[in-house]
Amino acid sequence: MTAPLLSVVIPARNASTTLPRCLDAVSRAAPPATEVILVDDASDDDTGAIGKARGVSVLRLSSQSGPAHARNAGVAVARAPIVVFIDADVVIASDALSRIATTFAADSELAALFGSYDDAPAAGTIVSDYRNLLHHYVHQTAQPRSTTFWAGLGAIRRTVFDAVGGFDQRYRRPSIEDIELGARLAAAGHRIHLDRDLRGAHLKRWSFTGMVRTDVLERARPWTRLLLRDGTLPRDLNLQWRHRASGVLVWVIAGLGLAALIWPSSRGLVGVAAAIGVVALALLNLGFYRFLAARRGLGFTTAAFGLHACYYAYASATFGWCCAEYGVERLLRRRPRQVSEY
Repeated sequence: MTAPLLSVVIPARNASTTLPRCLDAVSRAAPPATEVILVDDASDDDTGAIGKARGVSVLRLSSQSGPAHARNAGVAVARAPIVVFIDADVVIASDALSRIATTFAADSELAALFGSYDDAPAAGTIVSDYRNLLHHYVHQTAQPRSTTFWAGLGAIRRTVFDAVGGFDQRYRRPSIEDIELGARLAAAGHRIHLDRDLRGAHLKRWSFTGMVRTDVLERARPWTRLLLRDGTLPRDLNLQWRHRASGVLVWVIAGLGLAALIWPSSRGLVGVAAAIGVVALALLNLGFYRFLAARRGLGFTTAAFGLHACYYAYASATFGWCCAEYGVERLLRRRPRQVSEY
């Protein structure tokens, strides 16, 4: 049997609502020499049956292990030299897999590449649309030469994947396991490319509480810990200077609001200062707000401004908390142990 050129690995856990559209899109986009491996992470629904009905290889795990383990298990049985990772709630564009195959064929030194969500998510809640459009915009304005990786729609050479040890399976939930893999790839000197034209639509519907919980517990906190561990702070993606400045500015504005409550006599001056801060925040993110206005209109952009300010507030607060926590941990490790004289 001739080995395929691409192996598509899709980790899935109770994904019956989005998986059919995901697999149908992969089927339409797949070049002839492509194998598709659905890794069923011990689902309680008919995720596995959906894969079998569409003729893809289904690997069912005996117990829930998380996407990092599921992807590693899929790679272990993959036969192609290029492995493509696609999330079960992503509908890839019709040219996605051919773009991946062509890019790797043209550049033998390329280790990995990834794309982004598209700019036309299905209309849903304001939170969902904001979230998916934010992801698109951040990736579209990032540097093509990257030091991270994204497994929602990304690909890697099998030899490189094996050499760095695959995904870290200590991440038992969807988290930053792909970012951590990208950090190891970059540290080992491998080249990672962000292809802005490699796109897929995200089907996930976000709630506000779900977004905050995911951002704080599964993104900001572990990512900050990773950055502190490695001693790096890249100036790309959502860590560009304007994002850092915005994170500080939202707390300055919040502080001014608190001052107005504590000292009513200063409300006039404080109000002017707060208004200047809001304008500065809008200017720092003007490109993003123009993008939102073009896609969803002024009313949506106004609502998204509030969500964006909240995002900066809780993300920067989590970063600060983790830095303080890390500093205390290092201090305690350095403190000499007291030796009893008795």
